[in-house]
Amino acid sequence: MAPSGPRAIASLLALSLAASACAPLKSHQGYVVDADLINSVQPGVDNRDSVLRTLGKPTLTGQFDQGEWYYVSRDSRNYAFNNPDPNAQTTIRIRFDDNDNVASIDRMGLEQVAEVSPTQKKTPTLGRERGFFQELFGNIGTVGAPGAGAPGGP
Repeated sequence: MAPSGPRAIASLLALSLAASACAPLKSHQGYVVDADLINSVQPGVDNRDSVLRTLGKPTLTGQFDQGEWYYVSRDSRNYAFNNPDPNAQTTIRIRFDDNDNVASIDRMGLEQVAEVSPTQKKTPTLGRERGFFQELFGNIGTVGAPGAGAPGGP
């Protein structure tokens, strides 16, 4: 027995909706890499101003040494509600000498990505465990008590 028209359309729609929920979401973050522009920057030839005009503002600069500029580009994907998983990353580090000339250009990839795996969903703390109502009502009666450091006390 063949399914009726509206029922077939509804089941097809439900099936396509379920299948589209499993499609990966792709995203790009950071600098858009243009190989020709990056290859045009040459050590010993370019300086800070020419790099700024050619590549634009860096993604970040060195925290302790202002002589380093970083251009970071990352492609990642994730399924449904999972955390994004980086599948490609390009980091370009440009080092400048004391005269603001380009000293070196380094390219790094996905091998520089550090994965941090927390052990639990909450931060462990020292001390006693208190529930919600203990936190909410725990200070009732302690305000102004002797030895609690109330104003006007010793």
